[in-house]
Amino acid sequence: MKTTLVIMAAGIGSRFGGGIKQLEPVGVNGEIIMDYSIFDAMEAGFDKIIFVIRKDIEKDFMEVIGNRIEKVCADRGVEVAYAFQSMDNLPCGFVKPENRKKPFGTGQAILACDGLIDGPFAVINADDYYGKEAYVQLHKFLSASDADHPNDYCMAGFILKNTLSDNGGVTRGICEVNEEGYLTHVVETKNIVKEGGNACVDGRVLAPETYTSMNMWGLTPQFMDILRDGFAAFLKDAFEKGQAESAEYLLPTIIGDLLAENKVTVRVLPTHDKWFGVTYKEDKASVTESFRDLIARGVYKEKLFS
Repeated sequence: MKTTLVIMAAGIGSRFGGGIKQLEPVGVNGEIIMDYSIFDAMEAGFDKIIFVIRKDIEKDFMEVIGNRIEKVCADRGVEVAYAFQSMDNLPCGFVKPENRKKPFGTGQAILACDGLIDGPFAVINADDYYGKEAYVQLHKFLSASDADHPNDYCMAGFILKNTLSDNGGVTRGICEVNEEGYLTHVVETKNIVKEGGNACVDGRVLAPETYTSMNMWGLTPQFMDILRDGFAAFLKDAFEKGQAESAEYLLPTIIGDLLAENKVTVRVLPTHDKWFGVTYKEDKASVTESFRDLIARGVYKEKLFS
């Protein structure tokens, strides 16, 4: 059974201030964050990679990472595929709103992989570094998944204090987890800022040890059917409410609704690795330094894929 890693790399990165943030070099030899994600995933046992990108960044994407990673993966027997997220790729009966500026969110990004996913799969953001531990745990969970339980999912649970940026607000899925280690509730929370060592949103302090979702999910192929039906319902509601120009179809919200209806279970796989990513241009220097430190400590080789 193949285990697939889906990398969502179609985001515009408006807070980054121009350029394609997913393609910013941060390693000592020009590696980007995705290089490390792919390395960790393959080391954990994933044997298929799907990149979700946009047509308008395809040329740059292939030049910076696609062509190179295809060769690396071919040498290791790992399959590579591409999916394209587009604002125009909508269910029958719907037309893109005239003033829509960006795709419809992470749920639509995964739907772009329809026809490419044929087994259990993990989902990550292209511009987030998750650490090695989470990939190992997700692969172990997905490898043991049972076709008789298509609605059993998992999520890498990061500690909130380990996921903040020093340079501005971030969006995180704030989670509630029961004593058995299952997710019971997740709320997509925007503009969480770091203030004096605390995580704050709208003047409210959040518990620093709270589990948070970083959009690192372990899912089954049957989830695609749920996404497909849900997207049509989401669009219908957005158009009726006059919100179709800005509404987003987001994985934490989708999965949170499924939990509320007792339709799925989500096992939280704890990880204490420190997240870092390039949300703002100012983040790049600290991310670059973090990778230098990981290399110095022997976590990665200087020539990553050598």
